[in-house]
Amino acid sequence: MFTGIIEEIGLIEGIKKGEKSSKLVIKANIVLNDIHIGDSISTNGVCLTVTNIYENKFEADIMAETLRKSNLGKLNIGSKVNLERALSIQSRLGGHIVSGHIDGTGKIISFVKEDNAIWVTVDASTDILKYVVHKGSITIDGISLTVAYVDDSCFKVSIIPHTASETTLISKKIGDTVNLECDLIGKYVEKLLGLEGNKKDDSKCSLNEEFLRSNGFL
Repeated sequence: MFTGIIEEIGLIEGIKKGEKSSKLVIKANIVLNDIHIGDSISTNGVCLTVTNIYENKFEADIMAETLRKSNLGKLNIGSKVNLERALSIQSRLGGHIVSGHIDGTGKIISFVKEDNAIWVTVDASTDILKYVVHKGSITIDGISLTVAYVDDSCFKVSIIPHTASETTLISKKIGDTVNLECDLIGKYVEKLLGLEGNKKDDSKCSLNEEFLRSNGFL
């Protein structure tokens, strides 16, 4: 488990592509402290298992399913990635509970500066947006953020200067793909209420702010 509070920005130093899988070599410093082979490191929001450790870098295998569902397959030598070690018992939970198992990807469609903040708008599918709630939490490339706006086609977050300087989000370009992980609570509520299996009426299986509020969750 992770918190979505990025510890450092790593650098892709090596990519070894297999037939359907891949292996990444990532240059880092902070996240290598007290890390062992078999430990997990969130890389752009994807939970990766450390398979080798060197003086200032680590290696991780990427399976075919991860390449299909994330933006890791689009990385190149020199690409920057957000890194976070797995949550420890002593850690402060500054963000929210993040599994590192992303729900899919979205596309950045705009950046708008407002005083000291930057509004980032992300286009996403309805399968993801049904879990996105105004003032709820979402993870973008491993960054824990608060949803400031959501509609049927996109959502927006407002980035403070600290987040802008400590992560890769603002260095992205319009049209870039980002990894998205929705808050676990919405998915558990949907499963427990049996809404997931109701495919006949989309209005009944939509989990939104109105539904959560009317059922006492907000």
